[in-house]
Amino acid sequence: GLVPAPTRPETAVRLRCPCGPVTAFVPWDGHRSGNPVRFHSVPAFAAATDLAIDVPGHGKVVVDVGYGGTFYAFLSAKQLGLDVCSSKTRDLVSAASAVTEAVKKQFKLHHPESEDLAFLYGTILTDGKDAFSEEPTTNICVFADEQVDRSPTGSGVTARIALQYHKGLIQLDQTRTFRSSTTGSLFTGKAVKATKFGNYNAVIVEVSGEAFYTGTATFTVEEEDPLKHGFFFK
Repeated sequence: GLVPAPTRPETAVRLRCPCGPVTAFVPWDGHRSGNPVRFHSVPAFAAATDLAIDVPGHGKVVVDVGYGGTFYAFLSAKQLGLDVCSSKTRDLVSAASAVTEAVKKQFKLHHPESEDLAFLYGTILTDGKDAFSEEPTTNICVFADEQVDRSPTGSGVTARIALQYHKGLIQLDQTRTFRSSTTGSLFTGKAVKATKFGNYNAVIVEVSGEAFYTGTATFTVEEEDPLKHGFFFK
């Protein structure tokens, strides 16, 4: 389809994500895009709070599980004898991965619309500063195959805000700042609207941060390509 012309002062861009449609808002001055860029999340919710999990090598810990487009387990690094700001990344990654594996075995996830999304994507270790404050709170997101996010994580900030809102630690339209312990990059997040998602009380979260062009991809379809329209497995 045709891409609509960008509008001033900002342009809405609708993205089709695995978790559903997400709308991003990009500043546009008529010549180029600017910052900050923000997006509105899919409905986000608390899947579980204060869940006691037995983590091999670490003993009992208490985690929250939040959904912000994908599911994450959350806990303070202190519970694992670590500091999210000063511990070695390797130690944080190992501990977070152990938590992910333990939660997967000990807690059954449910997604209101798609069983394909009912899996734990990773664990986010925090500095424990969940109550509202003007000061940034730091976290590190360890996801998929022990990958570490360079940012505070869009879906992770969304899930953290949903958990904080669920616990009454923040109100609608209270903005919090989140820092990545890996790069120091900052996102802000706020719950902008309460909603329902299946049986869950959920919120739409606005996440804002800096975005920069990193490249352009060009895809070509050649007429004689026998698979140019794709293919199905039966």
